[in-house]
Amino acid sequence: MAGHVYKKIEIVGSSPDGLQAAIEEAVAKAAETVHNMRWFEVVETRGQLVDGKVAHWQVTIQIGFTLD
Repeated sequence: MAGHVYKKIEIVGSSPDGLQAAIEEAVAKAAETVHNMRWFEVVETRGQLVDGKVAHWQVTIQIGFTLD
């Protein structure tokens, strides 16, 4: 019976366009060097305020991937 072994890494994506865009930035960058990605988990969200308005979003995610 074959199972899978996974590893998780933690990265931070950012975008002025919202949470989804920040997540997509992080996943796209990770995909350049990490193979067999299977899921992500949002660990933390935060934002930058400028003059009382949201200027930038940052999202910390963990990405799970299978080991070769």
